[in-house]
Amino acid sequence: MAEQSRRTVRDLRRGNRAEVLQRLYFDGPLSRQELGAATGLSSGSISNVVAELAADGLLEEAGVVESEGGRPRTLLRVAPASGHLIGIDVGETRVRVGLFDLSLGELARAERPLAHHGYDVDRIVGHIREAVADVLRDGDVRADQLVGVGVGVPGIIDRGGSDGVVVHGQTVGWDAVPLEAMLRDSAELPSSVPFFIDNGAKTLGQAEMWFGGGRGASDAVVVLFGSGVSACIVVDGELYGADSRAVEWGHTTMRVGGRRCRCGSPGCLEAYVGAEAIRERWLESGGPAAAAADEETALATLLAAALPASGGLAGDTAAAGLLDETAEYLGAGIADLINLFRPERILVGGWAGLLLGPALLPAVRRYAKEYAMHHPAERVTIDLGTLGADAVTLGAATLPLADFFARGGRHRRPDAQDPGAAAPAALLGQGSRRSVVAERR
Repeated sequence: MAEQSRRTVRDLRRGNRAEVLQRLYFDGPLSRQELGAATGLSSGSISNVVAELAADGLLEEAGVVESEGGRPRTLLRVAPASGHLIGIDVGETRVRVGLFDLSLGELARAERPLAHHGYDVDRIVGHIREAVADVLRDGDVRADQLVGVGVGVPGIIDRGGSDGVVVHGQTVGWDAVPLEAMLRDSAELPSSVPFFIDNGAKTLGQAEMWFGGGRGASDAVVVLFGSGVSACIVVDGELYGADSRAVEWGHTTMRVGGRRCRCGSPGCLEAYVGAEAIRERWLESGGPAAAAADEETALATLLAAALPASGGLAGDTAAAGLLDETAEYLGAGIADLINLFRPERILVGGWAGLLLGPALLPAVRRYAKEYAMHHPAERVTIDLGTLGADAVTLGAATLPLADFFARGGRHRRPDAQDPGAAAPAALLGQGSRRSVVAERR
């Protein structure tokens, strides 16, 4: 009974610390009085929690505000330098690694291209090891100062094995890859530094919901449009599904008996709107030699051919027709998302989405409205994501940050288990989702 009582007190203290940290992070800077009103905690509890967090170096003063009839109130905020995080985007064309402070201000970055070597997992793990070492050196941060490392990858995430996270990346040839164990063995980080691995669409979605175009939305879909396509579903401010996984939207059937997708199935949406598929379709329609280049070059050339910048020049009709067909397939796929989840907001991100989106979005909106049910289509907006090409990397860094907050700002210990920590995904529903990173973007 005494042990149960001690556990309850510990959990209560951790929950109070987490609540204060989250409020200051997303809504700060705030005074102690404002914290009490925002959290519902008593003034005594606020004083105790603030004193603990300040003693741990997690809070700092951020100025004062005048108070009517009383002493000026000191504003508090989460100290950016009190922790460091790494976010990793294992993309379709490159591995991108960023080192961030606790406010998600970027301190250093490194990239490794994948164009010539594909998805050889050993090579990718080597790229990650080298890039992590580079950003720690360039940012002048010791490995033992890291709160954690977040990784966004393509594929389905399996957390049930003894080796940690296993990735099933059917489209990239990863068959039950024990990625967490491989990274742990390779990265030369202390055992106290945890890895958090999730689908890249999930990390993109979390970034946009915390800091980007999803802020303030309750029900949203964030689309990752790159070499392939996938989506993150957000319902009632929480990531959809008990395990918070992204949905394999790109592998829903768009056309029975249609084009063979790189996953092996016929007629997937990805076989028509993924960047790799767009390039292949352009080649098949007689596109120029540039269509055989890497995907980014091919799509940029396709866009320039369809919509020449010089006034008076007519666009290539085949290129323009291919883009419009792509917009129709993408719009029809988005209509499925509208009918299934009835979101209030849909955001399109990913490198191909950001490249083609400005040209395609008007047609995508038109086709989505044509294919969707009228009632949900009338209440949804479809726009581009606002965080740019680094959104997946930034979102990957939010994975260890959410865990850190759920633990009340306490670092993990080697081999320690903490089953009482709150679910990190619950942070998506907290506050107005403001932070230093939101203000500087």
